Amino acid sequence: MTQKFPRLFYLLLAALFVLNLIQASFTELIFDEAYYWYYAQNLDWGYFDHPPMVAFLIEVSSWFFDGELGVRFMSCVLSVGTYVVLWSAIDHPKKKDYVPHFFLLLFSMTLMNAYGFFTLPDTPLLFFTALFLLLYKKFLEKPDYWTTIALGLVMAALMYSKYHAVLVILFVFLSNINLVYNGKAWLAVVVALVCYVPHFMWLFEHDFVSIKYHLFERPNQAYSFEKFTLGYLLNLVAIFGLLFYWVYFALIKDKDSDKFSKALRFLTYGVVLFFFVSSFNRRVQTQWVIIISIPLAIIAFKHLIANAQSRKWMFRMGIASAILMFYARAWLVHQPLLPLVYEAHGNKAWVADLDSKLGDATVVFENSYRRAPMYEFYTGKPSFSLNNAFYRKNQYSIDDSEERVRGKNIAMVSMYRKSGDFSYLNAKGTQFFGVFMDDFYSLRKLTCIAEKNAQKGSWDLKVYNPYPFDVALDSLNYVIAYTDAYKKVRGKIPINVKPKHPNKVFLKPRDTAYYEFQFPKSDKLENAGYFRIGLGYGNLIPGLNGTPIKIEDGSNL
Repeated sequence: MTQKFPRLFYLLLAALFVLNLIQASFTELIFDEAYYWYYAQNLDWGYFDHPPMVAFLIEVSSWFFDGELGVRFMSCVLSVGTYVVLWSAIDHPKKKDYVPHFFLLLFSMTLMNAYGFFTLPDTPLLFFTALFLLLYKKFLEKPDYWTTIALGLVMAALMYSKYHAVLVILFVFLSNINLVYNGKAWLAVVVALVCYVPHFMWLFEHDFVSIKYHLFERPNQAYSFEKFTLGYLLNLVAIFGLLFYWVYFALIKDKDSDKFSKALRFLTYGVVLFFFVSSFNRRVQTQWVIIISIPLAIIAFKHLIANAQSRKWMFRMGIASAILMFYARAWLVHQPLLPLVYEAHGNKAWVADLDSKLGDATVVFENSYRRAPMYEFYTGKPSFSLNNAFYRKNQYSIDDSEERVRGKNIAMVSMYRKSGDFSYLNAKGTQFFGVFMDDFYSLRKLTCIAEKNAQKGSWDLKVYNPYPFDVALDSLNYVIAYTDAYKKVRGKIPINVKPKHPNKVFLKPRDTAYYEFQFPKSDKLENAGYFRIGLGYGNLIPGLNGTPIKIEDGSNL
């Protein structure tokens, strides 16, 4: 054990853990962390954007600490765990002589460094990817039942972390296609699927809302080589910082023929190629490719040990990278160190400023699932994100948070307003205005299903009430929100709906109202790509009540 983990390894690991704990304690939350903290306030088997692992980690962190560390503690644990697992996955008789090189290599990987203390879905994804590869290596060496069951459990944990985990499992499988004839490999798959059943059930109960959003409803934009493909290639450089040349050089030079090394290469090349092809369709976010950091850490470290010239330069650049990383970490805590404002800066200040102006009103943020949980985290007071037809759905669209503000006096905050009853500034100097409203009432969960009636040349519309109370039908107003070909909303047009049952005044709980309408004729729709139905109540902008429907050259209008 001492030879496998030298004393210096333990010392550097402890130093890294303490550093991450300090960083996690003194860095304000970023918006995504606040959103995932909001997840954790109501643990479930799934959430609108992601599987539940990130929420579970935040919940466990809150058992030990309050504040920011109560969100990030388990990320600090998983981060050092990733170092341990990667070290264990490397078989080389001389590796104990290069412990500092190993830590510098991993510390220099920009996003792996950041996810050492930030709590995001990629944090468990990195850890479980490393653990999956280690168990796969052991499975190749000795496929006993304990290793097989552990492999299945970790596959499930991967998928509970982020949907991108399917790429990890897929490309490792493709590296060893003979696994299809291996009974124990199938046992691991069965174990993983059984463990994943609760999330499958959650998806089914929520009409596969996550899958529908990511595959069909997510807005896009017209292809741009600079923003899409070139941006993706630059991301491949950015995730390894100053060491990118040597890391990719190690990948190219790696010729080891054993099945584990082949799996590392398949995983790396597979993910890189998959998102390269994707870059011709949509913008690839940097964190989507972070999983290649795990196999490349193993490949690059083995190359570093075997190649003296590369080792010398990687050590030098690793030190330079570490200095930059320390400075960047300090800047996250103390913004004046750089003339840039990041989303971790100034959140406590704007939240306190806004809270001081609200009185007894509950704050509702228009189209901001990011600011609502940030306010709630730093004040401990409830908030709500009211999403309308010009935004996108999120966790606030499917949970019960709307009931927090129903019938209450609220303050509606929006970045789109030019005036209001009060205002505040965020850290970047953007001014937000708010207005007070009494007896707030919204109906964002009413569901609209529109279908073309070819015989009549009109549209049929069904409106379903999921609420436990009656809805006055004459209080509703209807619009179509039209988008471009990339599902970005461009505007809305009112429509007149004709009830099929005119005597129906109230829509009972779990009941459906039936209408028909003529699609409006407007020059605004000339280049529209999709439309969806929105329902409004009072002076509120209509919501996201229908699903996007493609406009086929005007033929279905």
